[in-house]
Amino acid sequence: MHDGNASSNKPKAARRRPAQRHEVQRVRERASYDRTTVHAILDAAFLAHVGFVVEGQPFVIPMLYARDGDTLLLHGSVASRLQQALAGGIECCVSVTHVDGLVLARSHFHHSVNYRSAVVFGRAHALTDHAAKAAALDRFVEAMLPGRAADARAPDAQELAATSVLVMEIADASAKVRAHGVKDHPDDLTLPVWAGVVPMHTTFGAPIADPDHPNGAGVPAYLESLLAAAAARS
Repeated sequence: MHDGNASSNKPKAARRRPAQRHEVQRVRERASYDRTTVHAILDAAFLAHVGFVVEGQPFVIPMLYARDGDTLLLHGSVASRLQQALAGGIECCVSVTHVDGLVLARSHFHHSVNYRSAVVFGRAHALTDHAAKAAALDRFVEAMLPGRAADARAPDAQELAATSVLVMEIADASAKVRAHGVKDHPDDLTLPVWAGVVPMHTTFGAPIADPDHPNGAGVPAYLESLLAAAAARS
């Protein structure tokens, strides 16, 4: 006969702690929460995808960014409705991913890519002080190409007024990295199919000068250094 109180004597399953929003759920061994790792992934790019919700509608938009310490600087136009929404301090999520190689397995199921990704969460606010905004734009240009900021003209008052710069404090962050070879099923190892990794990397082509470039102005040394470093990696 069923005892209505019997269930009360069974040991209760331990409740799992609710996951934090930045915790990696799948393939957790690839995760890192070390800020140095996160910063390195962020510093290796300057275009991010920024996700947020406005009046129940999700948006994900590409935005230029630069890291400044434990903050991200996000760049856009003051006329952008989405930029204005972010400036209101709503929660947002910023994602950056680098694809480092194609992982070609012997089966469809085990094909993958090697990658480095970072996901950060926080709230943004707009810079209104002209000096702070000018310094942030300087940081943007320098993050894109070290040495360039000092070489190019700084923004004037009208350009500063037309530009929106948001500062997002990195409240939570995680990185996830895959950097290894093929992991095929043992039964597939004898298949006569090529398997391995095809490395991928971003490179630069030869500079194309603007047609209105003044005569005698050569390629700057910092750009030559960038091209030389890219050629050495290829």
